[in-house]
Amino acid sequence: MSTTQTKTVVAEWPRLVADIGGTNARFALETSPQKIEKIEVLPCNDYDTVVDAIREYLKRAGNPKISHAAIAIANPILGDWVQMTNHHWAFSIETTRQSLGFETLILLNDFTAQALAITQLGAEDLVQIGGSKPVENAPKAVIGPGTGLGVSGLIPSNAGWVPLAGEGGHVSFSPFDDAESMIWQYAKKKYGHVSAERFLSGAGLSLIHEALSAKEGVKRQKMTPAEISEQALSGSSPLCRLTLDIFCAMLGTVSSNLALTLGASGGVYLCGGIIPRFIDYFKNSPFRTRFESKGRFDAYLAAIPVYIVLGKYPGISGAAVALSNHLQGACNNTAALGGAAGKKDK
Repeated sequence: MSTTQTKTVVAEWPRLVADIGGTNARFALETSPQKIEKIEVLPCNDYDTVVDAIREYLKRAGNPKISHAAIAIANPILGDWVQMTNHHWAFSIETTRQSLGFETLILLNDFTAQALAITQLGAEDLVQIGGSKPVENAPKAVIGPGTGLGVSGLIPSNAGWVPLAGEGGHVSFSPFDDAESMIWQYAKKKYGHVSAERFLSGAGLSLIHEALSAKEGVKRQKMTPAEISEQALSGSSPLCRLTLDIFCAMLGTVSSNLALTLGASGGVYLCGGIIPRFIDYFKNSPFRTRFESKGRFDAYLAAIPVYIVLGKYPGISGAAVALSNHLQGACNNTAALGGAAGKKDK
């Protein structure tokens, strides 16, 4: 972990906050605490480096003077060097800070940011799927399929909520029934190790459909996740509907595993861009039944509420929380969030 000190008393605005995934980079200016403005979404493939993307955003935003910045990124942060898992960008945090002339630059895992954003959400940002009321001051689980599968959590402490930085999307997937065993075998022959992310992501939806097509002897079609979802919901393709049903059931299994691991009686929060696209279907999908299907722990899980997070840019909000905590010295150990670069105190 490469961490250097930041000036202790700082309050310069605006601050740059970003949420970078394998497909898109979302940028914004935080002009005062949690006041997010000038949001722009830039395709990652349009830029050779992260510095190029940031400079383009700042140009579009009118070239404001930025002293402090935080970037949530779909990647583990293990030190100064960042090599993105689902994109070609690779960079040094400190060199990036120097290149852009920032006083402070911190990076954190994107789902650590998603977890922090949960602390800022109102009731209007959530749709509850089953369960009862959340237990106060109990751990919360955060999970969401998108380009990949993000996993995090929030643990209560005397200093506030502590976000977890992990790579739970890459745990080994465990099939629940014969259909999932067949799909798992298909994926194992193709990839070797089969993680939860192999299925619970946009590409995973296509992989499930591909496996089912092979099993049914259907001529292989290259269908995008959007096409599969559209045909599933319109009723025009029983195979696509089965694909979506299995996807939601798998998500129920993995979400309940996370809830049991964390003791997340404070609720499970489903983030990411996939689920909000079909909320009405999801409410009656196999998700909740599978979530509660844990034998002796059925009743335990039945009480845990699950929430779909509707906030459009929670990663940006979470990055702003992380930056504020860092600048205020609230996080004594920056490694809990990720990597940081900043000028030493003068």
